[in-house]
Amino acid sequence: MKYQTTLAFAAVLGLAAPAAADLLQERNMPLDLAVSIASQAVEACAADKYNVTAAVVDRAGVLRALQRADRAGPHTVDAARAKAFTSASSRTPTSKMAENIQKNPAAAELTSIDGFLVLAGGVPIKAGDETIGAIGVGGAPGGNLDEACALSALEKVKDQLK
Repeated sequence: MKYQTTLAFAAVLGLAAPAAADLLQERNMPLDLAVSIASQAVEACAADKYNVTAAVVDRAGVLRALQRADRAGPHTVDAARAKAFTSASSRTPTSKMAENIQKNPAAAELTSIDGFLVLAGGVPIKAGDETIGAIGVGGAPGGNLDEACALSALEKVKDQLK
């Protein structure tokens, strides 16, 4: 009797259970690509005599690679990582976020989010239309220059991002 009750209860639960959901499939960046992107960004800035740090994070904003030029300031490590995290989290270049905040004062609250740094130099890394991570660069004498180094690095690896 106990066995039949258990089977009946299991059958009722089975009927009440929701249909199985499709599993999410996400592409992510391998370590060697993250290291290559960070190195390319530091090299691009070094060509212009800028000592920077480049951080690459995965789609969840977790650090995958960090490269710091020999003479880059110690503050550039946290700045690069925060720019990368901000860009990965928002899936938007940080320069665009800074521009939007200037145009819309209500958006200024974005700067209050823990870990966000809304300064130019963070750029999403995309494989097709999917954001798989981001790069952040800090240390050049202007966020626009940090961003230029990040974009240069991404241009060099674009064939690996398909």
